[in-house]
Amino acid sequence: MVEVKLTEDDMRLISQFESLTGAGSRDCVIDERNERLIFVVNPGDMGLAIGKKGASIKKASEVMGKKIEVVEYNSNPEQFLRNCFLPAKVTSIVFTGEPGELSATVDVSDEDRGIAIGKNGKNIFKAKKLAQRQHNIVDVQILQQPVEDAVPTAEQ
Repeated sequence: MVEVKLTEDDMRLISQFESLTGAGSRDCVIDERNERLIFVVNPGDMGLAIGKKGASIKKASEVMGKKIEVVEYNSNPEQFLRNCFLPAKVTSIVFTGEPGELSATVDVSDEDRGIAIGKNGKNIFKAKKLAQRQHNIVDVQILQQPVEDAVPTAEQ
């Protein structure tokens, strides 16, 4: 089990988020670069965190003054990474390296590649940060397609 160190600010934000949404949260990342807060909610609490038609998360976002994203925790590192990339469809995840030096290579369907990376790389940043904090995975990369697959040929 990885030990997540929460600052006083993190704990204050988690407490505020929990009281606004009713969802239990185990981690909070303040992402200044993308002006957002990322909460890792307890398994089964995703519905509470989002609320009917997004009401809970919208309210929390307004009160806290930042965009809020939520990822559902899972003790299985593969499933947790899949959750990090939602709504992108992850087709496979390959782990390499020794425990404590584990890296993950994630393959996503071609049509979801942009979603998985995110604008200015914000979604891959989120996955890397959370995988490190929750499962001690040192790196997360999205598998690149071979060039011959990406470039249409003259016959097409």
